[in-house]
Formats: sequence, structure tokens, C-alpha cells
Amino acid sequence: MTDLIACLSTGKGTWLEVSKLMKSADWSHIYLIAPKFSMEKFTHDKKFEFVEINPDGETEDMKKAIVEQLKNKLDIDTAISIASGSGKEHMAVISAAMSLGAGIRLVSLKNNYMAEI
Repeated sequence: MTDLIACLSTGKGTWLEVSKLMKSADWSHIYLIAPKFSMEKFTHDKKFEFVEINPDGETEDMKKAIVEQLKNKLDIDTAISIASGSGKEHMAVISAAMSLGAGIRLVSLKNNYMAEI
């Protein structure tokens, strides 16, 4: 099955999209890349794991934090949502997933269903 990695950071209305995306499929695992603020505020019915980042840090530092926290956890098939967050966070997530050997595909919501981009 497929793992979901989603940024959960900034952007008006993006948390709702991430929440709906989490419900849109039977994911093997769900990993939410998030700063401390998001980790303190976000809840969901589905089981998920936070991967903490410092969004004010350098992109390379974010990537290292993601790699450390996801090492030996990802399936080969990994869906990534970058609807929430900044460009630095997006680059760190994609680079970390590729460094960990994940086959990635970008996903978003279309009419409340998961759609591959």
C-alpha cells in the first residue's frame, strides 16, 4: 500500500485539505511534516505520526530532520501533498523522500477525492 506524507504548516484552508486527503484513501502510514505549532493544534480520527521541523531553519536542516525521523519507515510507494507549507518545506520533504529511496507521486484533492498530479 501507499504511505502519505503531507506538509501541515501555513496557508489558509490547507489544514482542511490535508484532513480530507487523509480520509480519502486507506494509507499504510500517514506522516505529517509540521512545526511545533501545528503539532500542538492538529488532531484527526485517522492514525498518523508527526515529523517535526523548524520552518524558520535552513532547507537542508529541515531535510535532515525529516530523514532522521522517517529513516526505515517509508514504503516504496509514497504519496506527497504539498498543499500546505512553504517552498522551503516542500523542497525539504521531496528531497528527503527521494534520499530515503521512496518512489514519490504528488497528490491533492479534486472533488473531495485524492488525485495524482
